[in-house]
Amino acid sequence: MLPGIGFSEILLLGLAALIIVGPKDLPMMMRRVGQFVGKGRAMAREFQAAFEDIARQSELDELRKEIEDLKRENTMQQAQDDLAAFEADVNSAVMEKSPPPPASDPKPKGAPDAPAPAPKPGDDAA
Repeated sequence: MLPGIGFSEILLLGLAALIIVGPKDLPMMMRRVGQFVGKGRAMAREFQAAFEDIARQSELDELRKEIEDLKRENTMQQAQDDLAAFEADVNSAVMEKSPPPPASDPKPKGAPDAPAPAPKPGDDAA
């Protein structure tokens, strides 16, 4: 019921309506009051439903944005992975085609040098 209105107040209002309107027109008046209250409640329900729809729509918009962000993140991660795989393929292909680095001197440091080749007979080096 309405706040602040008890049973005694409602009884007093009903008695006043009976006296003012009269017993003949009171049922018709009560019916119209009931219809008016019903329309008011229907409008209130419609108003509340509209607000709930707006709230639900904003939640759906937020969820859509989150999903799009996740898709974009996933797409970017996939692109990074593809780029890394392509880079690895290119690096391996380049390494296979390039000549090996020059071999370093296989003799250890401090090992005696090999003797110089002997002069050929017939060479005069004087």
